[in-house]
Amino acid sequence: MSKRNSQEAKRNARERLRAEREQQARKDKRRRQLGVVGAVVGVLAIVGGIGYALTQMGDPWDKAADAELVLPEHTSGEKGTTILIGDENAEKTLTVYEDMRCPACAAFEQSAGTTLKQDVEDGKYQVSYVMATFIDNMARGEGSKNALSALGAALDVSEEAFMEYKFALYSEENHPQESADEFADDAYLLDVANEVDALKDNAEFEQHVKDGTFDRWALEASKRFDDNKDGITGTPALVMDGEKLEIPNMPAPSPEQFTQAIDEALKK
Repeated sequence: MSKRNSQEAKRNARERLRAEREQQARKDKRRRQLGVVGAVVGVLAIVGGIGYALTQMGDPWDKAADAELVLPEHTSGEKGTTILIGDENAEKTLTVYEDMRCPACAAFEQSAGTTLKQDVEDGKYQVSYVMATFIDNMARGEGSKNALSALGAALDVSEEAFMEYKFALYSEENHPQESADEFADDAYLLDVANEVDALKDNAEFEQHVKDGTFDRWALEASKRFDDNKDGITGTPALVMDGEKLEIPNMPAPSPEQFTQAIDEALKK
């Protein structure tokens, strides 16, 4: 073979090798692209499946809004949303605005709750509770609604059970941080309920909590706060026969400060 032919053969070999490499590179690129597309399709299928499952499940509180309205015993008013406790012969009514996840409400209950409860038992005045659930919207949770539903189950047992259970939930030992949504857990609510004699080992109460029997009622009850005529926009707030009370050291007045403000309001 001549030198010229030898060089041309080598050049042709190099060209064939380059062409083969380019062809293989194109194949490898196409394979990678197909792999990426397949992975994306797989992810989309998974996400779509999850989305469909979530759509099928729905928000349980959206479903509660369309559920049958079951009213707890010891309620009154339209849709049973009035929680009025105490001697019906009492001349005045103290309206207390609270949200179960509200840390300031917990501070109030821990400071003045015992005094308020004793006042009601003594017939000093009636107490009407208006329960809000706006913290669920602010903090993205459902603990306010769920705790209110459980309180409905306690109210169904008795007014005393309602008062004691609410006080237990607001206690320093049991009330979670506002950012925590522990009241969304039925097991947590039932554990606290064991501190109330009327609710401990009460199978009917427990079933109501687990089944969400009073979920729809809780939603209806919270509308009283949204539509209140006292101009209340936050919790806790106290109103005596239409007049908002200004109590020193709120939300944690001493029993003496609370009593003085109440006594002054009762004289009007």
